[in-house]
Amino acid sequence: MSANDNQKAVPNALPAGYRFNEFEIKEVIGGGGFGIVYRAWDHQLERTIAIKEYMPVSLAVRAEDLSLELRGERYQKLFNAGLTSFIQEARLLARFNHPGLLHVLRFWEQNGTAYMGTLYYSGMTLKEWQQTSPDAVSEAWIRRLLPPLFGAISTIHQAGYLHRDISLDNIQIQENQLPVLLDFGSARKEIGNLSDETEIMLKPGFAPIEQYSEEGENEQGPWTDIYALGAVLHSLITGNPPPVSVVRCIEDNYEPLVERQPPGYSLPLLHAVDCALAMKPADRPQSIDAFAALIDLPVSDVEAVVNSLQPAPEPPPVAAAPAPTLVVEEEEVVTPAPVVMAVNHASPSVEPVTPRNARRLSPGLVALAAAALLAVVVVTWLTNRRDATPENATPAVAQNPVVNSAPPATPAALATVYLKLERGANVVLNGQPVEVKTGSNGFATLNLAAGQYRIEVHSGTSMRAQSLVIDKPGTWLLNPGN
Repeated sequence: MSANDNQKAVPNALPAGYRFNEFEIKEVIGGGGFGIVYRAWDHQLERTIAIKEYMPVSLAVRAEDLSLELRGERYQKLFNAGLTSFIQEARLLARFNHPGLLHVLRFWEQNGTAYMGTLYYSGMTLKEWQQTSPDAVSEAWIRRLLPPLFGAISTIHQAGYLHRDISLDNIQIQENQLPVLLDFGSARKEIGNLSDETEIMLKPGFAPIEQYSEEGENEQGPWTDIYALGAVLHSLITGNPPPVSVVRCIEDNYEPLVERQPPGYSLPLLHAVDCALAMKPADRPQSIDAFAALIDLPVSDVEAVVNSLQPAPEPPPVAAAPAPTLVVEEEEVVTPAPVVMAVNHASPSVEPVTPRNARRLSPGLVALAAAALLAVVVVTWLTNRRDATPENATPAVAQNPVVNSAPPATPAALATVYLKLERGANVVLNGQPVEVKTGSNGFATLNLAAGQYRIEVHSGTSMRAQSLVIDKPGTWLLNPGN
């Protein structure tokens, strides 16, 4: 994609040629719901860097003087909270000097927002690598990738922090084949925690069950990142992430890799991935060292590789550069109906930058998760969205949606919506009654195409409703509010 194409895809971006003292913006290389990433030239040191701008599109717009202005005064508290977390995250990342972690050069405030200058890492994300070079992925390739990645994650854990957004598109593979774990995205998490209208945004298959529950905030630890890392390995080995953890609470269809035995992969590696993806956190490896031992990758080897790493040489700016340096999660915040229970709004690129002591989860995690689900939890994930959905946009609405009591084997629709229903309840979709068959687990399933939807549940004289926007594949679990 050219610079002009990126500029069109991210309409709120600063123009090429804009200067921050010695830094000159050259092009947009990524953008999403909470930030924009630019490739820039440092005229003082004569090198290419990346600049990330805090830009929550749901809260602010670009003014004529290129500063940010709020969409309304009611968004001031949310904007300021996100801004503070963005700056705190920059400070946190600047503390680390690990070649596998995003290296922050400096940060500053300007234009009514904040900016983070980082090293420019060329290459592709694991997601792009898997899509473009799937034949290159093998156990030998994975074992070369893991030591530096283990070292980066272990460095975060030893400092008392969690990443909570380890996924295929948040791990950059440089041209020298060394991985870099991208930023935490604290601003999105903080905004989600304070907003009554922001839905949970977690990557399906990568987030463990404790990230979906309000009480899970204090129950997370290194095992939370290990689950996500196991999901990354599962995706590389099989081509697909494991089932969504909240869906596994309803019906666990996870098939252990040691039973599937994908060709070319050893049992120690497959067993380690299965252990990392255990639903109960206590059943997972409790540290990166323990996970490395399961894979039969001695910790000493991890340390040796990490200690021998050097920062990747910086490539000169090229007009047709490869994949973007940084990947900003391109997700849209949609406005749902009010929910009864506040939930932990952890998200694909979000982690509060406050030290936390890791705690082991209690054995009753599954019961806790089930209670959270039945107490009205709205789960949605929307990924790789280039810009915010216009308020007046009206995507096509699915005609005659299929309604089943279980997910279809080969869904023709874009999203699967699990709907918790009481006996005798009737469902109305966009003003039209639909026939619903509730399974033995108390859930029905709607398979919906892209569009805007209003789901109403009528039970006697009461009516509950939920509005949602679907424009990317997703899995939703909802119970409409009053």
